[in-house]
Amino acid sequence: MSYLHPLGVNMIKRMAKGSAHTGRLPEGCVLCEKGAKLVLLVTGKCPRRCCYCPLSAEKRGKDVFYANERRVVSAEDVLNEAELMDALGTGITGGDPLAVTDRTVECIRALKRRFGEGHQIHLYTSTTDTAKIARVAKAGLDEIRFHPPMNMWRRLERTSFDSAITKGRACGMDVGLEIPVVPGKQAELVSVIAFADERELDFVNLNELEFSETNWRSLGALGFDTKEDNDISSGVAGSEELGLDLLSLDADVPLHYCSSSFKDGIQLKRRITRRARNVRRPHEVMTRDGTLIKGVVETDDPARAAAAISSEFEVPMKLLWVDREKERLEVAPWVLEEIASELKLPSYIVEEYPTADRLEVERRPLRRR
Repeated sequence: MSYLHPLGVNMIKRMAKGSAHTGRLPEGCVLCEKGAKLVLLVTGKCPRRCCYCPLSAEKRGKDVFYANERRVVSAEDVLNEAELMDALGTGITGGDPLAVTDRTVECIRALKRRFGEGHQIHLYTSTTDTAKIARVAKAGLDEIRFHPPMNMWRRLERTSFDSAITKGRACGMDVGLEIPVVPGKQAELVSVIAFADERELDFVNLNELEFSETNWRSLGALGFDTKEDNDISSGVAGSEELGLDLLSLDADVPLHYCSSSFKDGIQLKRRITRRARNVRRPHEVMTRDGTLIKGVVETDDPARAAAAISSEFEVPMKLLWVDREKERLEVAPWVLEEIASELKLPSYIVEEYPTADRLEVERRPLRRR
């Protein structure tokens, strides 16, 4: 395998936020780009101990179950979250989903029953157990993405991943490899792509290596640093350049480089926007980024405060909402900005994600009496 020059470079299709690909983009990635995929973490458990694993501390190594940002306990919860974002497909991740094969199979079957065969499902795994691979295929899995550990990248043809890939293809699934672009590992990465090319796989996904709360120490110990760019980025310096360079390899297998900023700036933004349209209440304003703006009044008795505000200022009750989870009163922001100076209670304009965890982005205090 050798590097192509101008002719090969012209075959590279540029995407937003520095991502790019050659050939056909995997169907799972097409739906992710649209923000139309439910992110289903079926477990945080994984038998591998990859130094670059970015999974958060609350999930890594723990048998937890999340649909997007929502902690769930059943397949029915998963279906409800998928409906809230009008999901067209699901990406099953972990940990390793095949560490909890029964749960994974149950979710695949439930999603296919509820949304039909057109609901595309892809799954990431570092498991090579062919019996487990056959089970998820039979349940309806459309696309499997194998993640071999870095110490096997040079010799994949002599590992159990070779037979696992063969099994996946025999089961009728789209089969590809997905690995991080580790600076200094060019030869190993080229070997992975060469292997995928020889086996005529459907794709190789190359993810920008990124720092997280759980891997920054191990990556720092290896001498890696964050890249310098105009955007706030967790990307590792040198990963992007190497990833884009690899797209120029003389390979028939489709290659896809996905940047960390693409995941946050495109995939996440579009996904939460889909959810915001369905969960937004009359007193909330949706921004162009898919977040929700609302007024917040801090009070020990939100129901009483709602009744008083409605009566005194003639505010329709539909523009007031008692938030029992956070024990506060929410008010339409345009209303609260007008009446805040007449209130004794502290009030704010708050921006939140429309996700189940309702992560607060910004809080601006309003002047009160």
